[in-house]
Amino acid sequence: MEVQIVELSEKIELIPQAVQYFWKCWGSETNFKFYEDCILNSIDQKNALPKFYIGLVNNEIVCSYALLVNDIISRQDLMPWFACLFVNKPYRGQGIAEQLLDHGLAQASSKGHESLYLSTDLENFYERKNWEHYCEGYGVSGGKIKIYKRKTSI
Repeated sequence: MEVQIVELSEKIELIPQAVQYFWKCWGSETNFKFYEDCILNSIDQKNALPKFYIGLVNNEIVCSYALLVNDIISRQDLMPWFACLFVNKPYRGQGIAEQLLDHGLAQASSKGHESLYLSTDLENFYERKNWEHYCEGYGVSGGKIKIYKRKTSI
């Protein structure tokens, strides 16, 4: 299935819906303002990062990802970060996650980055998508987090 992947500064009329989407997928009861502030401050075109992306099917948001300067992890020397990958359950298993990953790699490349990083606790998902386990990092709570890396097309 093909989705239309859009960077939010190109569809500012969808920002309220997108904020709700990212927050519902990744947030908690207490951090709506965090997501709203992140997204609202990402739409300035003169800044290469951060950027938030949504995937649309029939004008409905069905998936998302973001390219971030840092994914709230100790390895602040690495960037950019691929984050907030989410695909609604009815759309899973149709190659949409791969489309988002490929889009993120292309976007990172177009912004001059040779590699893209992500952190995850998932087992074998990113390995199957040709990402390499790069190292370990630590989250703000002190827990160890696996970091993956993939070369962009540069």
